[in-house]
Amino acid sequence: MRHKKSGRKFNRDSSHRRAMFRNLAANLVLHERIETTDAKARELRSIAERLITRALRLGQELTVDVGRLDPKEAKRVIASRVHAQRLVASFLPRTGTITKPDGSSEQVDLVHKLFHDIAPRFLARTLENKGGGYTRVVKLTERRGDNAPMAIIEILPAA
Repeated sequence: MRHKKSGRKFNRDSSHRRAMFRNLAANLVLHERIETTDAKARELRSIAERLITRALRLGQELTVDVGRLDPKEAKRVIASRVHAQRLVASFLPRTGTITKPDGSSEQVDLVHKLFHDIAPRFLARTLENKGGGYTRVVKLTERRGDNAPMAIIEILPAA
């Protein structure tokens, strides 16, 4: 019996499952909206929200200008930022490649994008409630080949 066992196995071993979710999370941060199966989207939601929450736990230190702080306080803020970024980088791949419409490709630092573009959108939301609700899963029709239920998972825009 699977009582109190959280998470789906997806008929994969643990390393394959971890690699799959690392890639899905990287693509979600890179594109901010991906299409996948409904079950994978639901599992990815908890992973993505954990990554965003890790960045948001910095609070106002996420956006504070370190140059305006006294040296001792600036050192503490930088240390907490680096620690949070390393924790996120231990799961999220460091870079992702996005292909532009003209066919050229560009390397994007995913940890930087998460901490500087995505997380600051939700700073006001974290002050209102206890966190969460940064992603949305929208169900689509079934996939044509194997009739798998599909969904779009996206990071919400600024509130």
